[in-house]
Amino acid sequence: MNANRIFDTKLLCAILGILLLVSCSATKYVPENEYLLNSVRIIPSHDRSMADKAQAYVRQRPNSKWLNTFALPLYTYSLSGRDSTKRINRILRKIGEAPVIYNRGKAEQTRYNIEQMMRNEGYLHATVDLEERISDDTRRKDTYYYLHEGERYSVDSIRMQTDDKAISEIIQKSASESLLRPGRPFSIENLESERSRITSLLRENGYYRFTKDYITFIADTARHSTKVNLTLNISTPTDGKRHQQHRRYMINKILYVSEPGIFQNGVVQDCDTANWGKHTLFYREKPFVRLRTLEDNTYIEPGDLYRQSLINRTYNSFAQLTAMRYTSLHMVEYPDSSLLDCYILFEKNKRRIMSFEVEGTNTMGDLGAAVSMTFSDRNLFRGSELLSLRLSWAWEAITGLSGYMRKNYIEYNAELSLRLFGGVFSSLIPMQKDLLQSSTLLTLKLNSQRRPEYDRLNMSGAMSYIWSRSPRSSHKLDIPGVNYIYVPWIDNQFRKDYLDSISNRNSILKYNYENLLITKFGYTYNYSSAAENRFQRAVFSMRAGAECSGNLLSGINNLTGRKKDADNKYTFMNIAYAQYIKGDLDFTTTVNFDNRNSLVFHMGMGVAYPYGNSTVLPFEKRYFAGGANGMRGWLVRTLGPGSYKGKDKNIDYINQTGDIKLDWSIEFRSYLFWKLYSALFVDAGNIWTLRSYEEQPGGQFELGSFYKDIAFSYGMGLRFKLDLFVLRIDAGMKAVNPAFRGKDRYPILRPDFGRDFALHFAVGYPF
Repeated sequence: MNANRIFDTKLLCAILGILLLVSCSATKYVPENEYLLNSVRIIPSHDRSMADKAQAYVRQRPNSKWLNTFALPLYTYSLSGRDSTKRINRILRKIGEAPVIYNRGKAEQTRYNIEQMMRNEGYLHATVDLEERISDDTRRKDTYYYLHEGERYSVDSIRMQTDDKAISEIIQKSASESLLRPGRPFSIENLESERSRITSLLRENGYYRFTKDYITFIADTARHSTKVNLTLNISTPTDGKRHQQHRRYMINKILYVSEPGIFQNGVVQDCDTANWGKHTLFYREKPFVRLRTLEDNTYIEPGDLYRQSLINRTYNSFAQLTAMRYTSLHMVEYPDSSLLDCYILFEKNKRRIMSFEVEGTNTMGDLGAAVSMTFSDRNLFRGSELLSLRLSWAWEAITGLSGYMRKNYIEYNAELSLRLFGGVFSSLIPMQKDLLQSSTLLTLKLNSQRRPEYDRLNMSGAMSYIWSRSPRSSHKLDIPGVNYIYVPWIDNQFRKDYLDSISNRNSILKYNYENLLITKFGYTYNYSSAAENRFQRAVFSMRAGAECSGNLLSGINNLTGRKKDADNKYTFMNIAYAQYIKGDLDFTTTVNFDNRNSLVFHMGMGVAYPYGNSTVLPFEKRYFAGGANGMRGWLVRTLGPGSYKGKDKNIDYINQTGDIKLDWSIEFRSYLFWKLYSALFVDAGNIWTLRSYEEQPGGQFELGSFYKDIAFSYGMGLRFKLDLFVLRIDAGMKAVNPAFRGKDRYPILRPDFGRDFALHFAVGYPF
């Protein structure tokens, strides 16, 4: 038996021993004649959806369990002593979880709530039975809720009753959008949803004062029938003596208040005013934003019919302006009139902020440090423009290189960005006012790298237009982005060994250490089904992007009849330019079992094709595999392409890149205790090249055999969920390594920690 197996056996025995010890003390703090709530199970008779919905009505849940098996928070609490004056005991109790003592009253309330829920869902004669079972050790209790749904009632007919003909016509025109239709299940939830839908519909048509309290339903059922006849009744307001018709309101004036404190009970006092048209600004100090900015972000206009959606959109538009800390909208009515004045209150935000960051780095075992400083101005030109300047410096000790003048890696970064809300394209886009939000982002970046092998300068500038029509999706258009790569110095040893040597010439390295121009046009779409502050059983997100480079310059060269240079490349201002097309697609689905356990599926794919003026994809645009966000059994840039086996970790990293990427992951996330969560994961994927390169044997993508090159890894991780971010540690092991043949290809059968283990530290989730 080798040393690794002996170590594994001892570790397993130690873990089992600890679990046995703490499990025996799980009931340590359960009082006499009381029971620890061990489990809650809901068992339907035929409608599984009722069991899922019933989970929300459970009043008492058992202690949380890691992997739904080990109650680690409870065990942690049980490890504490009874002396609360000792610090260690207080710490264990704070990060642990006290035992949940079974409460018969809460169980009975749960039974009643589930029963009412099913009746509200149309099972009008539903009942629930509660059963208690005491576990073998007599200190734990399991509860079972048996659901007896019976027959479900459905809607048979619907009629509306109201004296307001105008409202009746509006509702009848939207009948196709109604949630209540003959044949559909009868449920209180659908009735409430219909009340909300009609209320929103009327408030969108000028009925500012209308609320769903004016809407009631009468349900009539016949004996020995499961059919329900519904009557929708819309009442009219009363002044205490007689009924009146509902009023339709119009916007009279737009009034801006730059300091909320001067607005009291619908009246503005002790301030100066600025007027333009039917817009008025109230202020005490000089306005900190331009009047045009206020008008551009206001979606309602004087003389328009009141529309709730435009009120909400105005509020959201003001809320995204970085110059403002606080925004609210107030409607003030004119007595005995259908006119409304809209007061928009806002307060100035702190204009300039500065932050610093210090971090440690570990790249393939080479240790280093990084320092960064960020300065932001939230109102540069008094239009809520966001200016951001980020400066950073990084240092890393390079090991494993000999014969080079330098031994360290130093990197400098400078990034300047300017975000214009509403954007410079506002006047050019007719549907600008229909967008939920939009902005234009201008960026300039400078990156300087000083490695032992070379100096590399990367300068880029880009202009992007970002917009969204709903809170769940967003679009980004890059028009255009220019990237200039300048290599002023290459070490003679590196040039001799890898660039100029006839026996060891590397065309991929040579291409990526020449001056290069990249002109990018791109589009990115993001979508997420996640709802804010609401538990969802499943959440889906997607990111899709496409970009191309060099086509405009290629067209200019074709029109002007320019000739290729000595390296058989077309140039622009004597600089060769890259020509390629690239597309990426990412899917992530999260299945939430409850608020502490979830299963996450991720799939990512990408392909980039160099053509025309390029036979090799620029290094910045190539794919790599391995690292903290994918294929976690490998260190960053150490997997692939295909079955290619890396040689030198400091020089060969550029060869371990490709034109195609496939990445699949499945990760189970579970709460441990305190702020600590765990993860178990399996990753699969690799990268490939579209062309065959001598420097990357085995790296080309072959449709009939690429599946043989798919790598697998597995592992576990910890996540520290802090208030502002998540710290992550992932330990991965190789399971299938396509770079090897024979027994070494399947390290899951014969693991070697020195060869197959990788540890990753990161901020945020991998996907």
